Amino acid sequence: MPKLKPGTLFPSKEEDDAINRGIASDPDTYELGGNEMKHLKRVGRPKSDNPKVLVSVRYGADTIDAFKASGEG
Repeated sequence: MPKLKPGTLFPSKEEDDAINRGIASDPDTYELGGNEMKHLKRVGRPKSDNPKVLVSVRYGADTIDAFKASGEG
């Protein structure tokens, strides 16, 4: 489960039951079976054949000042 932000509110048992009753009464929705789940396509950016490599660099304050003085950005 993903890490939640502080202050995240969860529905109470009664609210959760009301939400689930609403879902169950909606004729346009249903739970997918295992076979249907297998046929779903992944959504999002495709995996890269040549992914970027994360690099962390620390510069001295004088170097940063020189970058800032050289222009915008």
